[in-house]
Amino acid sequence: MTSDLEVLAAQVLSTAQPGEAMEVYVTRGSETEVSAYDGEIETLAAATSAGIGVRILQESPEGQRVGFAWAGSLDEEVIAATVLEARDNATFSSPDPDMVLATPDGVARVDVKLFDESVRTVTTDEKIAFALELERKVRAADKVRGVRSSSYGDAEVEMALASTAGILTSTRRSSAGASVEVIAADGDFVQTGYGYDAGRGFSSLNLDKIAADGIQRAVAMLGATKPKSMTTTVVFDARITAQLLSIISSALSGEAVVKGRSFFAGRVGEMVAHPQVTLVDDPTDPRAYGAAAVDGEGLACRRNVLIAAGRLEGFVYDTVSARKAGTVSTGSAVRGGFAGTPQPGCRALLLEGGDLTHEEVLAKVGTGVYVQGISGVHSGVSPVSGDFSVGAEGFMIREGKLAEPFREATIASTLQKMLIDIVAIGKDLEFLPGNAAGQSLAIAEMSLSGN
Repeated sequence: MTSDLEVLAAQVLSTAQPGEAMEVYVTRGSETEVSAYDGEIETLAAATSAGIGVRILQESPEGQRVGFAWAGSLDEEVIAATVLEARDNATFSSPDPDMVLATPDGVARVDVKLFDESVRTVTTDEKIAFALELERKVRAADKVRGVRSSSYGDAEVEMALASTAGILTSTRRSSAGASVEVIAADGDFVQTGYGYDAGRGFSSLNLDKIAADGIQRAVAMLGATKPKSMTTTVVFDARITAQLLSIISSALSGEAVVKGRSFFAGRVGEMVAHPQVTLVDDPTDPRAYGAAAVDGEGLACRRNVLIAAGRLEGFVYDTVSARKAGTVSTGSAVRGGFAGTPQPGCRALLLEGGDLTHEEVLAKVGTGVYVQGISGVHSGVSPVSGDFSVGAEGFMIREGKLAEPFREATIASTLQKMLIDIVAIGKDLEFLPGNAAGQSLAIAEMSLSGN
């Protein structure tokens, strides 16, 4: 069944002039945000949005000139002005022989279920009650001094894309999440902890899990001290593993490789990780928070194996970066809504092959450190050089179990070495907001700097 957004996108597309290529991207959505503080609603916001992005390609002897324009409205006059602006912008751009629109490549679309009706059927009062009850439950816990924030939010968005290259498609998705930031105290010791849960809709959130997670992460860190400096095995919490994979995903972008901004450049076919490591980007996996049926250019999303048994298999590409690399799109274009243009990126990274429970990972390591929080990622990690140096907090591992907490430490290595030095992969998968799932992950020979 054709959606009304598809009809609109096709109508705009019909205004393309002879000899020019056009792509029309339209979206419509709504969101709700609730935050509680001290037993009262601190903020309550509900908003709707709609917008259009138009790309127009004009031929020249040196290649296509591309013009892009966008507007946060689907008003008929605004849309007409946006098309004219995109057309005008194309006349001022530099020609690019690799600039073309995506064309259908024959890969069948997998219709993953991405919409949960509970974002619509659950009342605002119920959403408010959730945030208030989450705060109340946390405040009642032993050693909790306060709650810095307790919040709930959800969103739904519809998208349609049409192009003169033969693409007409649409999608609908929803998301919901709730979080709490806990302040715990014991004497002079004060620590914070963060608990959250996320899914497609209100019905998938577990209030008790969020509260327990935040409380445990705050209370367990009370009394943390600076550790001794050493070289040791580090076990990453699932959340940290997801962050690590997200960083690595930047180096797996075909655009980054073409521009020489990836430590993986020129290494396809080489062993770049431990033989147990198989890393895939699979947006067709409905468990993934970033799952999608089509990419940012309207091509069907698909499962891409990036590292197989430690060997680098390839990168993710959109149409333009693929042409520059002499290959084809992997259906991996992402874009920041109607105001953005496509670029290659991972949506649903998953580290396969995990065969150990969280407890078994700790037992295998025996002695080391467990990291449940990191800081300084933006300044301390480079997907270009692979340098990795971040602040860390967590627990010492002694005799295969978590022991005393530590904080104010730094862990360091390089991403290249970390991939090779993986010694255990957990099967305790968590599908988290962002473009990667996480699980317990043990990496040997990392530098821990403290006292």
